[in-house]
Amino acid sequence: MVMTTQDQTVCYRNVDWLVRWNEKDGAHEYLRGGDFAYDGDGIVHVGRDFAGACAEERDGRGTMIMPGLINLHTHSATMPVLKGIREDMANPSLYMSALYDGWNLFPTPPERKRWNTAYAYGEMLRSGVTTVLDMCYPFPGWVDVADKSGLRCYLGGLFQSAQWSTSNGHSLDYIWAEDGGEAAMASCMAVIEEARQHASTLLDGAVTPMAVDTCTPELIRDAEAESLRLGAPFQLHVGESMIEFLEMTRLTGKSQMQWLEANDLLLEGMLIGHGIFLDHHSWLHWGTRDDLDLLVDIKAAVTHCPVVFSRYGITLESFGLYNDAGVTMTIGTDVFPHNMIEEMRAAAVCGRIADQHMHAVPTTSVFEAATSEAARALGRDDLGRLAVGAKADFVVVDTQVPEMQPLYDPLRSLIHTAADRAVRDVFVGGIERVRDGVVLSIDMADAASQVTATQDELMPDASSRHWAQKPLDEIAPRTLPLAQD
Repeated sequence: MVMTTQDQTVCYRNVDWLVRWNEKDGAHEYLRGGDFAYDGDGIVHVGRDFAGACAEERDGRGTMIMPGLINLHTHSATMPVLKGIREDMANPSLYMSALYDGWNLFPTPPERKRWNTAYAYGEMLRSGVTTVLDMCYPFPGWVDVADKSGLRCYLGGLFQSAQWSTSNGHSLDYIWAEDGGEAAMASCMAVIEEARQHASTLLDGAVTPMAVDTCTPELIRDAEAESLRLGAPFQLHVGESMIEFLEMTRLTGKSQMQWLEANDLLLEGMLIGHGIFLDHHSWLHWGTRDDLDLLVDIKAAVTHCPVVFSRYGITLESFGLYNDAGVTMTIGTDVFPHNMIEEMRAAAVCGRIADQHMHAVPTTSVFEAATSEAARALGRDDLGRLAVGAKADFVVVDTQVPEMQPLYDPLRSLIHTAADRAVRDVFVGGIERVRDGVVLSIDMADAASQVTATQDELMPDASSRHWAQKPLDEIAPRTLPLAQD
């Protein structure tokens, strides 16, 4: 029995649509015309008439209340500054990836990364995100920005044994650290410690070595040991690009997943960042079909980020295949825009195209990936669902906005049409962070102006950071030419 206190309990009465967790079936369900109540940071009622005393009653008519969304893969500190630059950028000689050409074009100085992160966190909140696993190279003030955002944050400092670059535009160069990346890992463990010691109860950490091709077996093994010691999530980029697959097979003769298995590095429940270019992908024509089974065997979760890859003409093969096989499918925003609802839509559309079948990825599956399945991947049964005892992380959707009409199925209308335009209010731990579509915890106009200033400062020297020294208007030509008169 959940005890409530009259001075804290808030109740939404007569909510048109409640996305309620059915504990018996282990699934979400719609409840029409119910009440929703929370007390402090916990949910105390999701159902018919709430009979308890409450400090405040709110009118739930004309709304849908659903669980907050969980973004399990993003890089807030580096990506917003590339907006308007990378959307049409791809390198055919690196199999259409813009990762290696574009990553270092606009390297935000560490002291200015906080603005990128604040801007990205605001975008997430505006699209209904309440929990994020954010992976960044540590920078001053990261924990402070996370705290002020009001998001439930898992901070994962990125570390690696080698940095890659390209000097010719068609092959990768790896620059290996003398210590194998151990010092960098230690600084990232300090971020976790800082987050856990913070007064906020919303902050935690994750152990996130960068990528399978940039980490030695020893570094990955040490990172996994830290993850187990700390009880923290572990995420590793695997299958992010075709060139990564080719480099790994050239060096080891094995796919990334099979190399991890051979080195006893497959950690049960690990998060696999992207997981696209595994041995069954049609671009690879590889001789095995074992990687998907390995994911299933270790109960891995894939953090799927469809929007950015779809811009390159790349997609997972496929969401439906992985899901049906028993892989825990989750969703992240990765780069800009940090809009989880748009990612959910893209996951459904790209998955259907990949399988050439409309029913391969139902809307139910992508909603679960952004809520209950993501919570399962984090080992949290108190997130990603509206249930008594769960955290009061929830989203109030305005079902009366034109983009939600006509309203037969509100989640379909939200995901496939309205997106963040229908997100009215967002609460994290019972605290309102978005009201009437406005982010309360972050000054978005200020953050946007700071990100713009950073881009402006970095733009003149972008060509010097490109492998071929191309001017920016050749690296990223504008959509339309500038008039000369």
